[in-house]
Amino acid sequence: MTRASWDPESLPDLTGRRYLVTGSTAGLGFFSSLQLAGAGARVIMTGRNPNRLVAARAAVLRQVPDAAVETMVLDTTNLGSIRAAAATARGRTGLDGLLLNAGIVHPPAERETTRDGRELVFATNVLGHYALAGELLPALATAHGRMVWVGSLSTAMWQYDPIDPELDNGYTAWRAYVQSKVATTALGFEADRRLRAAGIPVTSVVAHPGYAISGRTRGIVGVNEPSRGKRFADNLQAAFAQSKESGAWSLVRALVDSEIEGGEYWGPAGRTRGTPRAAVAPKITRDLDIAARLWNYCEHATRIPWPFDKLRKSKRR
Repeated sequence: MTRASWDPESLPDLTGRRYLVTGSTAGLGFFSSLQLAGAGARVIMTGRNPNRLVAARAAVLRQVPDAAVETMVLDTTNLGSIRAAAATARGRTGLDGLLLNAGIVHPPAERETTRDGRELVFATNVLGHYALAGELLPALATAHGRMVWVGSLSTAMWQYDPIDPELDNGYTAWRAYVQSKVATTALGFEADRRLRAAGIPVTSVVAHPGYAISGRTRGIVGVNEPSRGKRFADNLQAAFAQSKESGAWSLVRALVDSEIEGGEYWGPAGRTRGTPRAAVAPKITRDLDIAARLWNYCEHATRIPWPFDKLRKSKRR
């Protein structure tokens, strides 16, 4: 399937491939999992709430009865949870793809911290995914796999340089969200540069969903149940908004399209909506100094250095 002929509603056969998706209980994560499972992939759906995971898996199976779907509890704010989940995932066969999707879209009005003392939004959207990708890098390398980081249109509209990543000073909900997405995107590109330099056969790609909202998304029991008011308000934005299901198209293509190369940035053709296409990432997310600073910050904050040297040595044997 060529770039020109890609049909997000008719994916290539993914039988035999294995993917892990964070934040699978609703929104983009759920629909990405559903689309992958519908194409024959084995999918590990992850989330913080066991009951919501059960409901999400059941919703996938109602639409794809023969889907190969399993669930795993994973809280990206908790490094212990990340290590435990990664150990379980690593203990099986290689991992073809990792979709780093979980995140807080509507941050709290006041600054909150995790049990580890980290600012909640940065911990959830950035630190947890940096740590998980590092822990799962050996499994991805075994399968010559790919990791996909989820960006946001907000990074093109507000050029916040995350000099203070955890906003010890001047916290606002919006700044916390945008900075976390600047960091996520910059780390996705930096990961690819470092993977290439180390000669590790894993690609890192960034994708954004456009403007995808729940009120434009079909109702699914236990997964997406917007109120009438939410439906009404979101449908007023129909000219430039799309469903979460359509928003997942860019993420899934970035994950499975064999023609996509590491370091690329993907999003909807209409910027806020539409079928997936290659795009140009905001300048701030491509700044090498910012990326290197963030990488160093995440490595020290999580105490989880990526195993570049170990994988480089094992490749030489």
